[in-house]
Amino acid sequence: MFRAFCLALLFACVALPAVAASGDSAILKARQAWAAKQSKAFERAAQDVPAHHVLAPYVEYWRLTLPTRNDDQRVADFLVRYPGSRPAELLRADWLKTLGARGDWARYLAEYPRLEKPETIHQCYAHRAEWARGDRSRVREAVALWFTGRDLPSACAPLFTQLMAAGFINEEDVWRRLRLALEAGNPGVARSVAQTLPESQRPAAALFDRATRTPARVLQAGLDPARRGDREIALYALDRLARSDSAQAARALADWSPRLTDTERSSAWARLGVWAARRHEAVAPAWFARAGVQGTTDSQREWWVRAALRAGDWQTVGRVIDGMGDPLRAQPVWRYWRARAALATGARNTALPLLLALSREHHYYGQLAQEELGPVLGAPAVNTKTGGADLDAVRREPGIARAMAFHELGLRSDANAEWNWTIRTFSDRQLLAAAELARRTEWYDRAIHTAERTRELHDFELRFLAPYRELAQQAARDNGIDEAWVFGLMRQESRFVNVARSNVGASGLMQIMPATARWIAGKLGIRGYRPADIQDPATNIRFGSYYLSHVQRTLDGSPVLATAAYNAGPSRAQRWRDSRPMEAAVYIESIPFAETRDYVKKVMSNAMYYAARFGQPSVLLKDRLGEVPARAGAAPVVPDAAIALEPGADAD
Repeated sequence: MFRAFCLALLFACVALPAVAASGDSAILKARQAWAAKQSKAFERAAQDVPAHHVLAPYVEYWRLTLPTRNDDQRVADFLVRYPGSRPAELLRADWLKTLGARGDWARYLAEYPRLEKPETIHQCYAHRAEWARGDRSRVREAVALWFTGRDLPSACAPLFTQLMAAGFINEEDVWRRLRLALEAGNPGVARSVAQTLPESQRPAAALFDRATRTPARVLQAGLDPARRGDREIALYALDRLARSDSAQAARALADWSPRLTDTERSSAWARLGVWAARRHEAVAPAWFARAGVQGTTDSQREWWVRAALRAGDWQTVGRVIDGMGDPLRAQPVWRYWRARAALATGARNTALPLLLALSREHHYYGQLAQEELGPVLGAPAVNTKTGGADLDAVRREPGIARAMAFHELGLRSDANAEWNWTIRTFSDRQLLAAAELARRTEWYDRAIHTAERTRELHDFELRFLAPYRELAQQAARDNGIDEAWVFGLMRQESRFVNVARSNVGASGLMQIMPATARWIAGKLGIRGYRPADIQDPATNIRFGSYYLSHVQRTLDGSPVLATAAYNAGPSRAQRWRDSRPMEAAVYIESIPFAETRDYVKKVMSNAMYYAARFGQPSVLLKDRLGEVPARAGAAPVVPDAAIALEPGADAD
């Protein structure tokens, strides 16, 4: 009914619900045919889409991006008719690639400034177009594209060839990118980049693969230290070796050290320090110290700080953070720990401005900063409510109507993308109205996402929605755990999307893996359990709460350890402990997996907001985190992947 109402407002068509139903079916068929690049099937379906259908612009966009339908004039006409829309942005991005591929530089430069979110390929084409007309004003921006460890589109190769020929990219720049590629774990990219080096210094192509597979063997024989390329391979091999065995890597570095330059030696110790820090080895701070602050990169300095935090070395924490680049040092995480280091070393005047600024921000570090300052500076959250005219105005936005239509068709990816595009320029009041609209239609993840974007006006009840309250309350009571914690975790796992399914198979509101669900069913004595049952909200919340309670009991009652275990597995959460008790915030900060580290912070922060919303007695976040007890005994016998990590989740 809501959709019919929206469309009626847009088109004032009394017979629209029946037409929309027919048009919706055709939309689904057209999109499927478009995705499969089946032009004839697409046209058959498109004929049944009414011209006034709210998603008609997408049908036209799909038609124009089919291989047989790309026509410059029709594309230009579409862009004029739907200015500022997401389908226009998508079509413009596609059209610019076509113009760039055929070298139509005049038209490319005329259209490129209108693209809001250019990809790397668009940027490379733009610089090539400027170069073709003799414009060198943005050479610095063009050169900056070179410095990445990732593979780049083939369209960038001619640009880099031009820059090298003109001397804007020199041999040292090539070595820098080769190292970036190896540090990023992309030996194939490094091998390709190496082809632009002089043959006398270029490492043999086979060495990249050998150093990846058998680093110890490569370090022992087959490298010529007199050749820079071979020394770079040695640094890469040391890094690969350190991933699995710090001691062996340190011995190999001791052998190689006399043959490396001072800069290379520092780089090697920094690389070894990162892997030792990720495994929480006591030697990590000493290895970083051998590299020196100037001999480390920003990402390596982050791990140096984490190692220093675990060692309780506040002087080093402050010194290394001060050595970070401005953009990294400005992040909330390092502002907070810089303030903590200042407090620990008696520099209160340095700490207070950092804490005061952080305390005004609504996140984990803002909460911790406010607690450091004390309750006198805390202020209750004011929830700004919208409705009436604000809600009606947002409802009439064409992009919102398109997003709602996609959502009702079950095309979640298209719906989310259209919604996100439409709200990108909204004011705070518009954002709150859109969030309320999404809440009323039970589109909870967009409601939360939208409410989180406000800058001055906030509604924390929208940011921290609490659907399925009765189910969660009962499950929390049955398992003896905090309801606010359950909601904090569920919000982070699925944003209350009941049909959510991760890339690795976790599903439902609390994102439970199939094997873990079967294990829980057995523990609960449930007979006849079927995998489909986990999609039922009551079952999912019951199972997730049971698992959360179970891992908390097996991990010495620590909610932080249990939260980490829920994401990364109990064995890992256990392994990351120390031989002595540790401040939980330090434990969290030194979690080796970026995904889990971020996950635990957000779950525990969420729980604070939910506790306030539910009227629970006030508890500091620091108290909620508590202290992580010293490691004792073997890892608990619990399934090691309640919620399996996504591929690449261990990367920083």
